[in-house]
This record gives sequence, structure tokens and C-alpha cells, in this order.
Amino acid sequence: MKMLHITIHTAVPEASAKFYCDVLGFAVQEKFTGAMGKSIQFLENPESDVRIELIDDEAQAYNGSGLSIGFHVDDVEKAHEQMQGLNPSAIVSPNPHTRFFFIKDPNGVQIQII
Repeated sequence: MKMLHITIHTAVPEASAKFYCDVLGFAVQEKFTGAMGKSIQFLENPESDVRIELIDDEAQAYNGSGLSIGFHVDDVEKAHEQMQGLNPSAIVSPNPHTRFFFIKDPNGVQIQII
């Protein structure tokens, strides 16, 4: 089994797409109106097989609790410095081999940079 995509229902689809593209290196691959009349965008990152699906759905928009999505970077300290404008958490090191911090997307989804 292989993860295909993560779906985020959002009230701010353009801000969400901009965040994932500008901050995390994704690009919009598809944009269309689904069967339920909602705007849908699929974003892809060339370094990963995972896609993010953004559905413009204010009524079911994510409320900012209970979800975290992790992204690997080669240099946590450098990424932390580059993301200062996004109010990153302090870098955490639960063991000698793992270092990470968190930021939030425009929907309140917690993003772990590891």
C-alpha cells in the first residue's frame, strides 16, 4: 500500500496553494471543479510521491486541531531560519538522531519540518 494524497478542506484555497507551493516546494498539477461543484486543486512536490488535495469547502474547512503532516529537509536549522516569518516553534530533539520544528499552514494544519 502506498499513500496517494492528503485532502484538506479549506476556506482559503488560494492562500493554501500559495503556502504549499512557496514554502514547501509543491506545484499545482490539476485544478478543476468536482462533481459537488467545489473547486479542487492537486499539488505535487517533485521530491515526493505524495500529493495534497485542496478542496474549497468553507462548510467543512479544517479547524486546526488533531492533524500533523511531516516533511523531510536536509538541514533543519537552515529551514528553521528560512521560515522565521511563519512563526516556527523551537527546534525539538527527542533523541540524538531526530530534530524537528513545527509551522502552520493557512488552515491551521500543523506542519512538522524534520
